[in-house]
Amino acid sequence: MSDTLPTVSRRGLMLVMSSPSGAGKTTISRALLERDSAIGMSVSATTRAPRPGEVDGKDYHFVSVDKFHEMVEKREFLEHARVFDNFYGTPRGPVDQILRSGRDVLFDIDWQGTQQMAQNARADLVSVFVLPPSVEELERRLRGRAQDSDEVVRKRMAKAGDEMSHWPEYDYIVVNVDLDKSIAAVQAILAAERLKRERQVGLPDFVTQLRGGE
Repeated sequence: MSDTLPTVSRRGLMLVMSSPSGAGKTTISRALLERDSAIGMSVSATTRAPRPGEVDGKDYHFVSVDKFHEMVEKREFLEHARVFDNFYGTPRGPVDQILRSGRDVLFDIDWQGTQQMAQNARADLVSVFVLPPSVEELERRLRGRAQDSDEVVRKRMAKAGDEMSHWPEYDYIVVNVDLDKSIAAVQAILAAERLKRERQVGLPDFVTQLRGGE
C-alpha cells in the first residue's frame, strides 16, 4: 500500500473580506496569510507613484494613467475604482493564473469592489463581511488604534452605517466579538469552500481511477 495520500486538483477561490474600518477584517486577513500557505494577497494595479521601498509586481503593479484606462477598456480588471487622484484595480489575468494553479487569493476591499467582482467572477467568489459587536465597540477600537484624529474617527463612524447596510450582499457574516474565534470562523469557511464539488476539478479523473479506470 502506498504511503502517499491521494490528492485531487482544485481551482482556487477568491476570498473577499469587507467591513467598516475598525471591525477587524485586516487583522483577520493577516492571520490567515500567516497561517495558511495556500492563500496569498492580491496585488492591485495603481496609477500612483511608488513609495520608498515598494516593489513593482510585489506591492503593486505600477502603471500609467493611459495604461490603466486601456486596461479598463479591455475589461482586464475584476474591479477598479478612483481614490482621490489615483486609480486602483485588480488585474484579472494574474488572479486567474493563481486560481488555475489551485491557490487562493485574498482581497481586502469594500462593498463596491465586491459588487464588481460578483458581476465579473461570481463562481470563484467567496465573500465575508465582518461586523463589530456594537457601534460603541467599533468606536472604542478606532480610538484604541491611536492612528486617527477625532475628526477622522467621526468620519469613519459616519461612513460605517452605510457600509454595514450592505451585509445582505455577502455569502457569510462574522460578528467579531472574539478575534481568535473570528479567525477560526473564517478558516472554517475557507476549508468548506475549498471542498465544494465544482472547485475540485480533478474529481472526475480521481473517481474514474477509484472505479478501476472505467
